[in-house]
Amino acid sequence: MNQAVLILIKPDGLKKSLTGNILTRLSETKLEIVAAKIARVSRALAEEHYKHLKDKPFFGEIIQYLQGELHDRKKVLALVYWGKDAIKKCRDLAGATNPEEAEPTTIRGSYGRITTTGVYENVIHVSSNEDEAKREIKLWFQPDEIIVDLYPQKEVTRKECKVKIWD
Repeated sequence: MNQAVLILIKPDGLKKSLTGNILTRLSETKLEIVAAKIARVSRALAEEHYKHLKDKPFFGEIIQYLQGELHDRKKVLALVYWGKDAIKKCRDLAGATNPEEAEPTTIRGSYGRITTTGVYENVIHVSSNEDEAKREIKLWFQPDEIIVDLYPQKEVTRKECKVKIWD
């Protein structure tokens, strides 16, 4: 069964120039990239992404981490991979959330670390299940930014919507 999964290459991965290495590893899955963009992460976006962790003592640091405040890289590379068993394939390649528990052959085992303050710098986020993937993909991407129709959508007309255009 085809699935979609959100992948984020986090600010530490970008700062360490690991994007190519990580994308090469993800290509082993033989999945299709159906959306990709560099995104600035607002506090609101970071908090919504990690809302399931809001009661944890490390919530503030993980928000700063995703926003890039800990690495002076205020961006992430957001991707949607799509294909058979996408979540399992990508999570297996990513490895355990805790880089010290991740197999050395996984992305997190190869490139992650734990800071002295206890923040897991694990360079990549991978949706944990189909419900989370759907929630996260809708949070990070609009329907027009994805080249396949993943979820039901509708067209609406918005009045007085300000947008930036090229000068």
